[in-house]
Amino acid sequence: MSFHAGTVALIGRPNAGKSTLLNALVGARITAVSRRPQTTRTRIAGIYTTERLQAVLWDTPGLHEAFTPLNAFMVGEAEKALAEVDAVCWLVDAEPPARAAAAGKDVLDPSLLQVMDKVRDRPLVIALNKVDLVDKQWLLPVIAALGEAGAPIVPISANKRDGLDALTAEWEKLLPEQPALYPPEHVTDALERQICAELIRERVFENTSQEVPYATAVEIERFDESARDTEQIVRIHARIIVEKPSQKAILIGKGGAMIKRIGTQARHAIAELLDCRVRLDLFVVVEKDWTTSPRVLKGLGYA
Repeated sequence: MSFHAGTVALIGRPNAGKSTLLNALVGARITAVSRRPQTTRTRIAGIYTTERLQAVLWDTPGLHEAFTPLNAFMVGEAEKALAEVDAVCWLVDAEPPARAAAAGKDVLDPSLLQVMDKVRDRPLVIALNKVDLVDKQWLLPVIAALGEAGAPIVPISANKRDGLDALTAEWEKLLPEQPALYPPEHVTDALERQICAELIRERVFENTSQEVPYATAVEIERFDESARDTEQIVRIHARIIVEKPSQKAILIGKGGAMIKRIGTQARHAIAELLDCRVRLDLFVVVEKDWTTSPRVLKGLGYA
């Protein structure tokens, strides 16, 4: 039985479901998932392995207009991935084009056509996501329009894990025949502290208002696992960085209620990831206009 292994970039517009698909395939939450777009900021590799296949999946930031240095970094990460991987999986949220088809409008809007131009010459599979939320009669015109890319189209629901076997079978056809790149038990190449930062930022996204999440970064200042084996506990100190004092006030909340809620939720998620007890201390600090500061962006790994 032949074995295929290689790298696959998960690309698409913000909120297409890339992180949800990655977490569903590897069986663990290794990257932030939110209903809000632009949750992912850096490339994070998840590793999906079966008896016939190992796909090293790069969850990239969504392709979007870059108005700030941080946005430019995010788009650059996605575009670099296109040039470096063995295959590309373009995730398309089925809902917007299906609504357009139902309204008699152009099925693919300019943003989707722009992505199509970027991927059509690459080894490509199109994952039409969230099909469980769409009236099936409007999927046919969407599939026909996406067919212009000349690539296989696989309807899936990443959230319900439907259609994923068919999708990975298409990846197998595109990846080179070679031994596995990682041991089969590995699900990511990210450091645990990186994933912990992602899980904290995910809880910020889910609990705060529209202004705050996009001005927020998380930096793990201390990841102390000296008592992990003896006491089954890891102690983590993390900074949540915002741009304005008003954002800090929102994150802390009245009487510290918001930061306590974020900390409790993040601590449970991290404990599940690390399979041990977690002491999590969160501190909110203001770095004025950090999203446009080359110094701060470089320090956070966003440059």
